[in-house]
Amino acid sequence: MVPKYLQTGSSDILASIRHQVLTQTEKKKDLPTPDEPAEQATELPLVTPPIKPVIATAASLIDKCETYLGAADIERIKAAYRYADDAHLGQFRKSGEPYITHPIAVASILAEWHLDATAIQAGLMHDVLEDTGHSKNELAKLFGITTAEIVDGVSKLKFSSNEIAQAESFKKMLLAMSKDVRVILVKLADRLHNLRTLGVMRPEKRRRIAKETLDIYVPIAHHLGINHCFREMQDLCLENYYPRRYAVLYKELVAARQNRKPALEKILQDTKDMFVRANIKGRVLGREKTCYGIYSQMRIKKVSFSEVFDLYGFRVIVSTREDCYRTLGALHQMYKPVQGRFKDFIAIPKSNGYQSLHTTVIGPAGTPVEFQIRTEQMNDIAEQGILTHWLNRGSESEIQTLTHAWLQSLLDLQKKSSSSSEFYENIKADLFPDRIYVFTPKGKIISLPQDSTPVDFAYQIHSDVGNHVLGCRINGQQRHIDVRLQNGDMVEIVTSMTSHPTPQWLDFVRSGKARAEIRQYLRSLDFDEAVKIGRQLLEREAPNAHLVWEDIPDSVWNTVMAETDSESRASLYALVGSGKASYIVILHRIQALLEQQDEPVKPSDAIEIYV
Repeated sequence: MVPKYLQTGSSDILASIRHQVLTQTEKKKDLPTPDEPAEQATELPLVTPPIKPVIATAASLIDKCETYLGAADIERIKAAYRYADDAHLGQFRKSGEPYITHPIAVASILAEWHLDATAIQAGLMHDVLEDTGHSKNELAKLFGITTAEIVDGVSKLKFSSNEIAQAESFKKMLLAMSKDVRVILVKLADRLHNLRTLGVMRPEKRRRIAKETLDIYVPIAHHLGINHCFREMQDLCLENYYPRRYAVLYKELVAARQNRKPALEKILQDTKDMFVRANIKGRVLGREKTCYGIYSQMRIKKVSFSEVFDLYGFRVIVSTREDCYRTLGALHQMYKPVQGRFKDFIAIPKSNGYQSLHTTVIGPAGTPVEFQIRTEQMNDIAEQGILTHWLNRGSESEIQTLTHAWLQSLLDLQKKSSSSSEFYENIKADLFPDRIYVFTPKGKIISLPQDSTPVDFAYQIHSDVGNHVLGCRINGQQRHIDVRLQNGDMVEIVTSMTSHPTPQWLDFVRSGKARAEIRQYLRSLDFDEAVKIGRQLLEREAPNAHLVWEDIPDSVWNTVMAETDSESRASLYALVGSGKASYIVILHRIQALLEQQDEPVKPSDAIEIYV
């Protein structure tokens, strides 16, 4: 199934892009393509070409490590390389290259991120346990228990079902990364290199890996604040899921930016002049939107490429928090701001620690441009996230505190899930990067997945609050508990000790925490209580499925009971009441069986005559 963030809307996005590409002038012939070099990085980069995979070598890895690690660490890395090289001897990648080139590439990415020698050792040996006959105990004796634990944490488990293997492996990785965040950093580097080299795989495998990456690893990179990894993964996923769309969109994007270059150059110079007039010390850099970001905007808003509002932006970096707001005021004096396009992530930081002011203005010739304004420290956290811990050589930071709190929330979610598969499904919602920020009556900020409801909000406050939701007030107005919350809403929950979760709540809650808590409560019900809730729910919802409860014949009930392995009708009600069976699925099945009974049965010897 195509993930919703890659689906097209009612408009044909690909046709829209293709039409504009075909109507371009001959100037497009000189534009770079994803496989061609582009201009070097400047203050105004019009396009950053995708990173072209090159065969990694041990020598280039050591060169990178020597720029920031000592001689003793370099020797440890060389020892890990020799061990991995020997373990993978005779193994080759689909491309025909020796397999060891992949672990070297993974370790090289970790070195680019300035991780320590232990993480780079684990990167070199990350496939040893999974793909060779070596054991964790052997690794621990040779390289220490910490390195062995990281390698074991990223090693996939093998099951008969790919879905179960995926869920169990993710659960194992989560438990390992809760003890040592380097586990997920090695996994991200592994996935990033695999995405860069997916071209040799079958199309269906490329799509499967791209979908899994968008579901799990892209959101994790976002939560950890590793922006460059997050952005590159998104584009690589689009390229591997829809290679033609990506190629066409990339060329159109370059062409559009080239056409707007004079306007962008003027905005750059105007902003520099504004710094001088306002006596603000700072720098300004061009910031390009990714193909994935633009594609998502086209899909969500159902617009063509020419209607995408802002294809380019600028990042303004100043010295202090106060200068951020002074710069915002100066920008709004220079250019007209666009209504509803201002966000203050300094006053209300994102859940991953990201801070910045965002505003969109109308520049010269009516060119819409987004500005992000932040301090140097905010910029480091925005771009590097948890990696700032290693870049600053182990100094404690707020981003670490946020990361540990996030990992703890995942562990709590895992404990409340009845199986690895349920946990894997619950966590996808909480991992998705789109978040909203709402307020308690006392002004506390609560971060929730987009499209969350007051019930999600209640469970985020406390499980006891969620389990007794009766109603809610949003911005002082009485509202239903299934309404979708918006950014900035002030939410007040009304509770009652007589109110409890029902299976219906699972239909509208968005967060993994709420789903896990509701399921845990429903599983705790005794049989008679589950029967009562299940029957009441089916009976109440039957009219919505165009069913008359009293008219459902025993034969239909018996068929449904047999299909759900229920010994009695009470057992079937209990399955629904405990959340183990969906009332919607049961009612739809009853409806289908009744329709089959209503169909006229033709005699076996009947002759059909077509006129």
